[in-house]
Amino acid sequence: MEITSLRKRGWTISAIARHVGRDRKTVRSYLSGDREPGVRRRAGEDPFDRFEPYVRQRLVDDPHVWATTLFDEVTALGYGRAYPTFTRQLRDRRLRPHCEACSGSNGRAHVDIEHPPGEEIQWDWLELPDTPWGDKAYVLVGALSHSGRFRCWFSESADQPHLIVGIAEVLGRLGGTARRWRVDRMATVIVP
Repeated sequence: MEITSLRKRGWTISAIARHVGRDRKTVRSYLSGDREPGVRRRAGEDPFDRFEPYVRQRLVDDPHVWATTLFDEVTALGYGRAYPTFTRQLRDRRLRPHCEACSGSNGRAHVDIEHPPGEEIQWDWLELPDTPWGDKAYVLVGALSHSGRFRCWFSESADQPHLIVGIAEVLGRLGGTARRWRVDRMATVIVP
C-alpha cells in the first residue's frame, strides 16, 4: 500500500494526503487501521440486517425456496428495498446453503456438443391453447443451433401440409437452410 510505505519512509500525514489526493483524516484512518482503502463505510444500518435471521432460517428449512417467494415474504414483513437488492444480499451474504443434488453436474464428466455455423437447425411446434379468438393456435419454430437465432410461423393447424408451408416460410426468414434438421418427436414428421 502506497500510504503505509510513504509513512515508513518518514513522510508526514499532510505530505501523504497531498501526494495521494486524500484528506488528512482519511490518511490517518488508513494508517491507524480504522478504514480500509477501497471499502466504503455504510451510511447507516443495512435494512436487510433485520431480515437476515428469518431468511437464513427459511433457507435452512427449504434450500430450494425461490428468491421471489422469499422476497414476497420479507416484503410482507416490512422489507422496503427492491428485488435485485434482495437477491444481491442473498448472494453477497451466501445465505443459500450448499445442496449436493443441485451441484451434481459440477465436476462430473460431460461432453460439449459443438454446433458449427450452418450445421444444424431444430424444429418444434409450440401449441397455444388459450388464444383471444378461442381456438388453438400453433407456432412452428426453427432455431439455428450455432447462434440460437430463431424464426417462427403461426398456423391454425399442426398437420403435415401446414408443416411443409411453415418450414418454407421459416427457412425464408432465416435466409436458407442448415445441413441437418433436428426434430424431437414431432408427430407430423414421424407419423405423416
